Amino acid sequence: MAKSTAPLLPASFLFRFSAPLRYSAAAWTKKGIKLGDEYQLPCFGELNGDRVFALLYGAWNEEGLSFVMRVSGKSQEAWCRPNRAEDSDGLQLWIDTRDTHTVHRARRFCHRFCIAPFGGGRALDKPSALMLPINRAVDFPKPLPDGAISTYSEKRIDGYVLHARIPAATLTGWDTAEHPRIGFYYAVVDRELGLQTFSVGAGFPYSEDPSLWGTLELTPQ
Repeated sequence: MAKSTAPLLPASFLFRFSAPLRYSAAAWTKKGIKLGDEYQLPCFGELNGDRVFALLYGAWNEEGLSFVMRVSGKSQEAWCRPNRAEDSDGLQLWIDTRDTHTVHRARRFCHRFCIAPFGGGRALDKPSALMLPINRAVDFPKPLPDGAISTYSEKRIDGYVLHARIPAATLTGWDTAEHPRIGFYYAVVDRELGLQTFSVGAGFPYSEDPSLWGTLELTPQ
């Protein structure tokens, strides 16, 4: 019987990843925010041979964090349910305003956001965003007020575009002068296309373990 050549650990598990998050003074509008190619964030899951079906762009300024995601390659509509945010298609973000990688349980500076392209509004055709508690956390950030995260989405013939703005006031411990590096992880969930993650994927407890997250370096203006 031939021996399996699959590695015991994915290649992305062997490294701790850091990427720049560029400054942008662009204003949020009723159609989201414009971020050029220079704001694209990497997907280190490619090192594991994972499929990349989403492009994620990110930026920061004194008012908070902005993200734009483009999902393509779909033949079905996104599956989004307001009462099943964790399972819905869309973008999930983990942000640690203290960039601590030496602990395995989240502290109060650690946040988890679920942002879906649809499922909100009376007709369920608007984007939705909420903050979920992180499992096994020893402490939690301040609550997220309703409607605090600005969102915008567009259907495309083969997917969708999703915009989100997370205000600095909603991020416990946000202080870019004293802490210009933030812990960061993302997962793009899609029932049709699968799972795309920042680095390690399924099989690792990235949803609750900050030691598995990467780092975003807030580049100066």
